[in-house]
Amino acid sequence: MHQRTLVRMQGWAVVGMAVLSMRGDSPRAFAALGDLSGSRSTASGSMPADIAGRAPGESRAQAGVRAAEGDARRTQVQMRNVDFRIGHGVVLHIRHLRGSMRSHAGGPLVFDDPTSFTIRLASAEVGMAGPDLTRLLAGYVFAYPGSPLKDLELRIANGQLVQTGKLRKGAWLPFTIRATVGVTPDGRIRIHPVHTKVLGLNGGVIMKAFGLHLSSLLDVRGSRGAVVDRDDILIDPARALPPPAIQGRLVGIRIEGDRMIQTFGLGRDSLPALTVPDRRARNYMFYRGGSLQFGKLVMLDADMQIVDLDPGDPFAFDLSRYLDQLVPGYSKTLPDLGLEVFMKDIDDVPPRRSALCDTCTRPP
Repeated sequence: MHQRTLVRMQGWAVVGMAVLSMRGDSPRAFAALGDLSGSRSTASGSMPADIAGRAPGESRAQAGVRAAEGDARRTQVQMRNVDFRIGHGVVLHIRHLRGSMRSHAGGPLVFDDPTSFTIRLASAEVGMAGPDLTRLLAGYVFAYPGSPLKDLELRIANGQLVQTGKLRKGAWLPFTIRATVGVTPDGRIRIHPVHTKVLGLNGGVIMKAFGLHLSSLLDVRGSRGAVVDRDDILIDPARALPPPAIQGRLVGIRIEGDRMIQTFGLGRDSLPALTVPDRRARNYMFYRGGSLQFGKLVMLDADMQIVDLDPGDPFAFDLSRYLDQLVPGYSKTLPDLGLEVFMKDIDDVPPRRSALCDTCTRPP
């Protein structure tokens, strides 16, 4: 089923329909049409609240259609116990997340292109372990031509963040920094050194004796989302992560065991929890409203819960290899035409030679 037809709905009541065609273990096409407002709670014939601000000369019906189309581009998202893998091998250990997603182009969310959409966090708690922080900072934030840092490695010990590496100041100088972490008033991560060694010497004492600060030694203007403020390193979590783009206000941070836990929130603007179809699921991702596109699948008025087949540990999901997880799993259509998809952890499936290939040979 390769031909796609775009039906533009001008009313409020829309007849729901779903088509699912499979060949072998590869999904071919899926489309579900429903209420374009993206909300199942809107009464038939009612208008969204924001149409009072309609454009001059715009009728109430036209404003309603425009508002519905705007809502249709927004997808609500909720996650529980997900190890979400993004670019550069970075894993975000999501304990819980509630937010919304929107395509930059205003069309469907295209999972195959993480640069094409933004995730806005209303509330979330996300952990990062030492190896994840190393891959993020060494492989992304400070990975630019002329970077003054190399061989950077981070670990968490005794409630502190420990950074080792080499700093370029004429020659490459080995350093170790032990630091505490906090949050700035504008929502950035503050890494505050409490003990610094350079060339095995007490760097803090030396810098104090000469009236120097870390900002005098470290120029990171080419970095992604990092600045040095006197002796502190400030990192903007929204700019420091690889795609997809993240928006949200960091309100808390702490060291817990071997992880740095970040808490995001919007205060009074936080979204209420979504009611998921499968309430027994311990590890899941749930998407509702808007349009989703992944591979050859397209879902309109999205209502999809992705559930971990192995609930004994967090759901390991890789955005760049989601098809490898989708193919050996299975799905079922719910009575309201929603979809429940069961996936394996990414570590439990072999990679395919091509992301969208029906006849690729899998490795033994």
